[in-house]
Formats: sequence, C-alpha cells, structure tokens
Amino acid sequence: MHSLRVYSTIMDATTKVSISGAHFTSGTGIALRQAHFSFAQGYRPLNHGSFGAFPKAVADYQRQLQLETEARPDTFLRYTYPKLLQTARTAIAPLLGADMDEVAFIPNATTGVNTVLRNINFKEGHVVVYFNTIYEACLKTLQSVAETAGIQLCSVDLTYPIEDGEILKKFEDTIRSTQAMGKSVKLAMFDTVLTFPGVRFPWEALVKSCKKLGILSFVDGAHGIGHIDLTHLGGLKPDFMISNCYKWLMVPRGCAILYVPFANHHLIRTTFPTSVGYEKPNTREVMKPSDYFVHLFVKVSTTDNTPFLCVPTALKWRHEVCGGEERVRTYCERIAKAGGQRMAEILGTEVLGGSSHSFQQCCFTNVRLPLSIAQLDVQEADGAVIAKWIRGKTAEQYETYITTKFYAGAFWTRISGQVYLSVDDFEFGARTLLELCRRVEAGEWKQG
Repeated sequence: MHSLRVYSTIMDATTKVSISGAHFTSGTGIALRQAHFSFAQGYRPLNHGSFGAFPKAVADYQRQLQLETEARPDTFLRYTYPKLLQTARTAIAPLLGADMDEVAFIPNATTGVNTVLRNINFKEGHVVVYFNTIYEACLKTLQSVAETAGIQLCSVDLTYPIEDGEILKKFEDTIRSTQAMGKSVKLAMFDTVLTFPGVRFPWEALVKSCKKLGILSFVDGAHGIGHIDLTHLGGLKPDFMISNCYKWLMVPRGCAILYVPFANHHLIRTTFPTSVGYEKPNTREVMKPSDYFVHLFVKVSTTDNTPFLCVPTALKWRHEVCGGEERVRTYCERIAKAGGQRMAEILGTEVLGGSSHSFQQCCFTNVRLPLSIAQLDVQEADGAVIAKWIRGKTAEQYETYITTKFYAGAFWTRISGQVYLSVDDFEFGARTLLELCRRVEAGEWKQG
C-alpha cells in the first residue's frame, strides 16, 4: 500500500507541472530543456537517438520507487511491483494499438532481439533475410545464432537515398530468388527507423510482404515508440516487434517492450536469461498461451526494473507539458527538418534526400559535411577514422556529442530532433562541425 500511495502522490504532482513555454515554436526548446531536464548548463544534447533523456518529473518518480524498494524490499518487489507493472502495460498498449497481454517489458531492444531469435526453432539451412542497414548488435546476434543453429544469413544491400518502392522490390526479389534455389526463408528482420542514416524505413509494407510470402516478420523498432506513430501496429500484426522506451518515450534506461501477437505466444518458450517464469512443456500445455507469455516476463532475474514502472508518469508528462504524443512527434519532426536545412546552409552542403523523400518523415535529419576523400587526399579506409575523431572532439571540447559517420563515400552527421531543442541548437552543431572540418583539413586528425 505504501508504494501505491507514493505512485498516486507523484502522478498528482506531474499533473500540476506548468505547461507554460511549451508552445513548440522554434524559440521554446531551450526554455523547456532548462526547466524540465537535467542536462549540464551549456550542454547541447543533439544525439537523443542513442541514449534518450527523461524529464525531472520522471526522475523524481523513479527515485521515489527506488526509495520505497529499499524501505520495504520484499513488500515492494513481491506485491507492489507486479501491480504497478500491470498498470504500466495497460498504459503503453494503446500506443501500439495492441492488447496489454501482447506486450511485455524488457530492459532493452537487444534483449528482445535475443529473446525472439533464440526462441525460434530454426533448422539447419533456414535462411534469415536482413538489410545491410541493420543495427550492429542485431547483426551480431544473427551471426551468433547462425553459429549455433546453422542458419544462413542473406543481406539485402541498400544505399541511401533510395525510394521505399525500390526497397520493397529488392526485398521481394531477394526472397523469391532464394526460394527459387530451394532454400527455406524462415524470417526477415528490418527496422522502423534506421540508426544510420537516420531515416524512416517502410516497415509496414515489409510486414505485409512477409505475410504474402509466408515468412515471419521481426520488426526492430528501437527507434519506434515515442518517435513514430505505432497505433496501427496491432492491426498490422508483425510476428514480433521490439521497441526501446528509454530513447523516444522519455523513460529511464533501460526500458523496452516486446510485442508478440496472441497467435505467436506459443513460440516464446523462455526469457533470456531463463528465470522463474519458465515452465516445462507439459505444464505450458495446460496454460493459456497468453497467460504463460505474461507470466514469463513478470520477473526475469533481480535487477532495477523501476524504469518499466515510469511509463505512466512519462506519458502524463508528455501530455501535460507537451500536449500529447502527436504534438511531440510533430514538433520533433519539424525541428529536425528546419534544423537540418539550417545546418546545410551553414555548412554549404545538403540534407540527405532533399525535401521530397518519405524516408525523412521521422525525428532525425542527416546532413553532409563539407569534406571529401579526394579533397583530403586520403584513402576511403581513413573515412571512418576521421569520422570517429570528429565525434570524439565534439564530446571532449564542445560540450555536446554529434554523431558523424563516413557513409556511401561521404561524411554525414545525424542529428536528433527533440522537444528540448531549438534551431539555435542545430546552428551550434553546424558551427561546431564546420570548425572541426577545418581542423581535419589541417591534418589535426592524424595526431589522434
């Protein structure tokens, strides 16, 4: 009962947070950042997409939960926690257009990827199709599964900019040609929004294609919930989906969801690591599959799961302070687009894809840097080294962190749009990168 009183108190407190200054014009991001977030004075958070950030109201609630855990460990962990966990699942399910019993909380997307891939009964020779834009941890998990299960991996190679229709055609052509060779394509894995370049991926069309071609679909939505609208997910029914909450939904690290539609619950037999929720086959057979799925994830080892419980508080903050999910997404997309264009002007370059591509409909912008391999008279292999040097210097010397990579023969930066940013922050990022590009041209990167 004590923690339920704490929960009620904190939720009441978050409803009283002032919404003044959160009108989401280009001049209010910094004010919101200073009033509601814990960033160091002068720090410019331009890389929300990697580790996210959460407001002080959510941090305060998490701390109250942690204090209550220490005050009455057994009471909280055995009795209060399961009730609050159910409340959190109830709160998050509508954002996915799913039933709460189709959703489980997990620490991060990588845990979800391993949970799904290591539960599937692969047979030697089964083929898993993925795109070369896959996140590195996902690729390495596939490689690990290939090592133990004998599956074959097939990459669909893309280079941006590229139209969604061409992606879909490449995907279906790859599936059909693989099947024509007598091979069994078991599963395809793809993103909602790519990590780099930061672009929206045609995941809905790919889910439909998987159904048409008779293969399992696994959606990596690491950049999903809180970033793009997913309320139609339950209608599309991919076979599996994971999404981080700590990135774009503004809850503490680590928190993610695993979505599995009811029809596939029987495929998830254990968590990773296997824990007390696991039951032997003869016990599982007499349980309702959805009951077993929920039961599995209530307790998976002893760790701090208070981030899961912060979802309702984060959603309330986003509603009360920012005007709700749609308004958050709209602001983040618009500030990313406006900020990216301004950066391109300062750098004298371009935004990836110009202004007409559907892949830009997300909270990232990708801007080319005014550097080239030919201009620097270096080898392509040096591109990654130079990009890494730039990233490091932004953190060491400029009170920020700016993602830069050597991609498709050019140097690019990926900047995240967020409610706590204004165009001024993007201008700062561009000026920082311009200065670092000049330092690269002077050969400073060679000194390490």
